[in-house]
Parts: sequence; C-alpha cells; structure tokens
Amino acid sequence: MSELNYEKLNGLIPAIVQDVHTKNVLMVGFMTKEAYQKTLDTKKVTFYSRKNKRLWTKGEQSGNFLHVVEIKEDCDHDSLLIYAKPEGPVCHKGYDTCFNEKNEISPKQEGIIAQLEGIIADRKIHPSENSYTSKLFAKGINKIAQKVGEEAVELVIEAKDNDKDLFIGEAADLMYHYLVLLHAKGYCLDDVRAKLSSRYVKKYYKTLRIPMYLFT
Repeated sequence: MSELNYEKLNGLIPAIVQDVHTKNVLMVGFMTKEAYQKTLDTKKVTFYSRKNKRLWTKGEQSGNFLHVVEIKEDCDHDSLLIYAKPEGPVCHKGYDTCFNEKNEISPKQEGIIAQLEGIIADRKIHPSENSYTSKLFAKGINKIAQKVGEEAVELVIEAKDNDKDLFIGEAADLMYHYLVLLHAKGYCLDDVRAKLSSRYVKKYYKTLRIPMYLFT
C-alpha cells in the first residue's frame, strides 16, 4: 500500500468492513496509524474508539472477531475497504451486521455455488455436531483431500456411462468436497477465479495487443 492520508479527519481514516463471501457490509469504523498497524499484525480488525480514546479490536470482549482476508485503499488513499471473515454476529446488539441485516448471500445475485461456499466457510468457524462439513474439517486436511480424490474417481467412472442423474450427482459431490478442501487450506473460489483470469490474460495479451505491464 501507498502512504495513507490521515490528515483529512485529524489522524483518523474510515474503514468499511465487508464479508469476503457474502459481500455484505458488516460495519464501519475509524482507524489511526496504530490501529491500522495492529490490524496488519494480528490479522484481526482493530479500530480507534473515538468515545473511549483507545484502540479496540472488534471481538475483544465478545469473541466475535473480524478476521482480515484482504485490505484495499481508495483512489485518494484516505479510506479503507476490508474484506473479512466474521466470527459470529458483528453488531453489539446481536445482529449479523451493524445495519440490522442478515449476513446472507442473495440467491438471485450470487447463485447456489456462492451460497454453498458461504455455508462451508461458516461451518469452519462455527462447528456444529450434526454437520457433515464440520466433521470433515475436524478430521483434517488429509481426510478432506482423500475425499476429493474418491469423488473424482467416482465421477470418472460415471462419465463412462450415460446416466445423467448419477453423473451430475457425482459432479456435485466433487464440487462440494473441492470447496471444503479450498477452505481447509485457507482459500476460496475467488482465488481460483483470479488465477484462471491471470492465466487467460497472460496467454492472450499479445493477441489483444495490450501492454503486459498492465497485468503484472
């Protein structure tokens, strides 16, 4: 990041926190240089309390931390957009967000894959006894990777036949376990999309006659 501009608000800079999966805005707070640095160091969103005149990490009392995934600055370098994974309700009144909204993915806007990924991400942070996903996470990365391999083999077997329902069913099983594996490793489908996009651009930049430095 370039040097942030704290002068406009007398040493403060606004920070908008957005759920990395649902894309919903969770809350807005203010940071000082110290708060920003602590956020970088701990990977947990830390603000400056204008009321109490001190740094405070979101969740320091409730345990509902905001785990930082990515931070972006705006074009004037005087505000931040933070993509985070919330650990529980964000609002002190118990709401999912400070705007009294459900932190859910809109089916019309994102589709079933995004909904499924959001559920998987939540199960990783909030395990449930009756959740198959939570049980997978508890078994560890080796078991999850094994399941992906098993589902891939089953899909290949079904591909040799002409039973659409069985083939699509195995494809769905593979997709689910693949998403679990991504999150177990600390990644998400957006990371895969970014890699695919990068490969496409680098492969065709000469054909498009676009300077390569724009993509580095």
